[in-house]
Amino acid sequence: MKCGFVTILGRPNVGKSTLLNQMLGQKIVIATDKAQTTRKRIKGILTEENGQIVFIDTPGVHRPLNKLGEFLLDEAKVAVPDADLILFLVDGSEPAGKGDKWIVENILKDIKIPVLLVMNKVDKVKNVQKIEENLMSYKTLFKENVPVVRISAKTGRNKDTLLENIYKKLPEGEKLYPDDVITEESMRSVAEEIIREKILIHTQDEIPHSVAIKIDRYEEKEDIDKIYAIIYCEQKSQKGILIGKGGLLLKTIGTEARLELEEILEKKVYLNLEVKVEKDWRKKEKLLKDFGYQSKDQ
Repeated sequence: MKCGFVTILGRPNVGKSTLLNQMLGQKIVIATDKAQTTRKRIKGILTEENGQIVFIDTPGVHRPLNKLGEFLLDEAKVAVPDADLILFLVDGSEPAGKGDKWIVENILKDIKIPVLLVMNKVDKVKNVQKIEENLMSYKTLFKENVPVVRISAKTGRNKDTLLENIYKKLPEGEKLYPDDVITEESMRSVAEEIIREKILIHTQDEIPHSVAIKIDRYEEKEDIDKIYAIIYCEQKSQKGILIGKGGLLLKTIGTEARLELEEILEKKVYLNLEVKVEKDWRKKEKLLKDFGYQSKDQ
């Protein structure tokens, strides 16, 4: 039986979380078209007859602009050394850019771990020659030849081919998790992420990046879970936008999050949302830790 850790690495918005959800056949991580959707390492566990793959989804890699950015980069970096395989996920619909080059030069350059170049979004390009040109721009980033798989994380195209290539690189070993476990995330963490996802979907500009969610209280009962959450933003004007005229936007965010949580928990959920201002929290180490943005290895 094959068993091992597979880290999904790439710049923001290339489809890492979409790929993980696709591989598992269900949603365990939030995925939107906005950068910084993923802020923490998240494990997704796929158990099959062939073996068990422990995927590590990581935040999009980019040069940090603040303390939160430094945390996001660290989350990606620490997921590399213990991996048995790195999936370097790229946007195959466009040539390699500065961000891809930065990842190879700063993270992948001297590692001894096998790397699989995964070209996502190839279904967006109809011109075969263009895809080949894009592929060559990624391959030239590496000194040695790297194996390549072309996929669509959104539709699942070539998912089986990708799995075959992953199993080839994994060591023999016993399962690390029971068959029915698909993630280590707690329901508190899941609730925080789902609330943040709804904010990402319904807001624009700087607001999605300026928001942190903290579950203040989680009361678990047999017939209903009561969740009390605080949405933190950095400015008073952002608070007004998040609440919306007559509280409409906050109500929309709350309703959508509650319905999704009820689907996951298979029972009723009471969700109470409150918005508070915490100026410049992304620059303050103490607040970052308070909001859960602290390495699990610390």
